[in-house]
Amino acid sequence: MKRGFSFSVTVVISAIVFIYYCTVFIFIDRWLGLMTSPGIMNAVSFTCVAVMCVLNYAFAIFADPGRVPSSFMPDIEDPGVPIHEIKRKGGDLRFCQKCSCFKPPRAHHCRVCKRCILKMDHHCIWINNCVGHANYKVFFVFVVYAVIACLYSLVLLVGSLTNDSHNDKQQTADSFRIAYVISGLLLVPLSIALSVLLGWHIYLILQNKTTIEYHEGVRAMWFAEKGGNVYKHPYDLGAFENLTTVLGPSIFCWICPISRHIGNGLRFRTAYDIISASSTSK
Repeated sequence: MKRGFSFSVTVVISAIVFIYYCTVFIFIDRWLGLMTSPGIMNAVSFTCVAVMCVLNYAFAIFADPGRVPSSFMPDIEDPGVPIHEIKRKGGDLRFCQKCSCFKPPRAHHCRVCKRCILKMDHHCIWINNCVGHANYKVFFVFVVYAVIACLYSLVLLVGSLTNDSHNDKQQTADSFRIAYVISGLLLVPLSIALSVLLGWHIYLILQNKTTIEYHEGVRAMWFAEKGGNVYKHPYDLGAFENLTTVLGPSIFCWICPISRHIGNGLRFRTAYDIISASSTSK
């Protein structure tokens, strides 16, 4: 599947352009005035958020989510790899029949992209791309900025409407009524949906899970409890370690589209690494 523009991406871009125009040239202008200090400050602030939102959205669309090298071969004798993922049936090493290659840990085959994706989270129609190892951070940061932009715009919309109700400009207000209605119908559900999506991915990051691993973990937990065992996600390193693993070691880079820290996606630290390191140091 080719990455880039699609109908869904066009819808998202159209919504971004419409909301930006209404926020800056209607809500801010009618409430604070674009030539006033508060108006300029809010226009610049909202523009910066919008630019970061669009920038991360573009990276999420065009970045390769992570391709499995054709030469990849799991080494079961490597002492540096404490665990190997196996098939639920048969216990063999995971092998993709469609791609004719072994799957690295956390990799899955995407039926839409028609190839295996490193640390696959899900296929997102709104970016016309998979969310995987190489573009997960920019996807997450895009959602962060999108939530900020929607809530910011919603506050400015309400402020502008409140200001209009105090002014005796009924005829002028009527000419912008359609823009207010459409913006409200867009911003309210978008703010709710994106906030829920952001909360979900914050939870996943704190657990160092992907969406696929969450559902697999629910099934694994059920089987473990049925057998009288306790299931623990092997890639859970602790909340702060999980955050730095996904977003980067520096807190100042967490909201920037920088992913130099993520590695090649073929090997991931596990809780067993920490246990073995602590036992060695004793």
